[in-house]
Amino acid sequence: MKLLFCIKQLHTAVGGAERVFCTLCSALADRGHLVTVVTFDAPDQLPFFPLDARVRRVGLAIGDASQSASAAETWRRMAALRALVRAERPDVAIGFMHSMFVPLALALAGTAVPAIGSEHIVPEHYRSRPLQYLLLVATAPLLAAMTVLSEAIRRRYPGVVRRRMQVVPNPVQMAAGAAPGPGADSAQAVLLCVGRLDEQKDHATLLRAFAQLAPEFPGWQLRLIGEGPLRTELTHLVAALGLQARVAMPGVTHEIDAEYQRASVFVLSSRYESFGLVTAEAMAHGLPVVGFADCPGTNELISPGHTGLLVDPGTDRAAALASVLAGLLADRELQRSLGAAGRRTIDDRFSTARVCDAWEQLLQRVAR
Repeated sequence: MKLLFCIKQLHTAVGGAERVFCTLCSALADRGHLVTVVTFDAPDQLPFFPLDARVRRVGLAIGDASQSASAAETWRRMAALRALVRAERPDVAIGFMHSMFVPLALALAGTAVPAIGSEHIVPEHYRSRPLQYLLLVATAPLLAAMTVLSEAIRRRYPGVVRRRMQVVPNPVQMAAGAAPGPGADSAQAVLLCVGRLDEQKDHATLLRAFAQLAPEFPGWQLRLIGEGPLRTELTHLVAALGLQARVAMPGVTHEIDAEYQRASVFVLSSRYESFGLVTAEAMAHGLPVVGFADCPGTNELISPGHTGLLVDPGTDRAAALASVLAGLLADRELQRSLGAAGRRTIDDRFSTARVCDAWEQLLQRVAR
């Protein structure tokens, strides 16, 4: 099939959706599909994540793709998308995230080219963004289909959107030869967290929990991989808690697999997730994982006591997290068993091959 995959940006975007986008496009190109990727980046700006050389890239270079678009830029982008689709005549056009599938749906109206929207967030994300949510609901009928990451998330959308939705999870790349907790027996074991430094991820709670653990576990280090608007605030909190020698915040990295491989335990303190891709990636690397029981996405991914541990937040999230982590950090055998079970689960449910099969079935149905 001739496929046109569209996403707002790839050059400076380092989130889970962009990683999934590149993985999926590369996998479909490897299966022989003609895949073109369209962004609003400049043509010479390369994607942050690896993209198969057989994938053709088109950078429309309209406005600053890392910033919110003005009304004029939005109209120009829609016009450019419509012109490109008319010229390319793909079998299906796919927009990743509402920032792209909303304008794509409007741009393709009347072209006879079917469009799929791929949603990668939960409805809670839109509570402070009512206009974005209104646009999503209004344009859903223009889409041939919309993918969503789980049935639990699909049920939380209104009927007009839900009727268009099909559950297709994110692909998770399996690590070759991963073993649970590769660094836990070393002098400096690593507690790893991966995620954007913003309110959703609640790193402040994780830092306060680690401060409670640090005296009892002097051989453990905490690594926070990611970048975001709360870096300064979190850096100050690290200093206030006296953790400068125990906490590293190296920013984003192209070598995320190496971070998983040197880690011993993975923890995600998020208040909500759509899928919890980094948690799934940690499980694929054989790491025991910990998250909050009230976090959508995380609580659907972890089977408590089998593939990971879920924390009841109670009235003190930091204390509750510290208590559960203390039990895990002290129990090497539990780390091994959780890590091994988690790896098997990810391989069974979310391998790239399985998810790519689901996407091919959807694309073929929509194209017909």
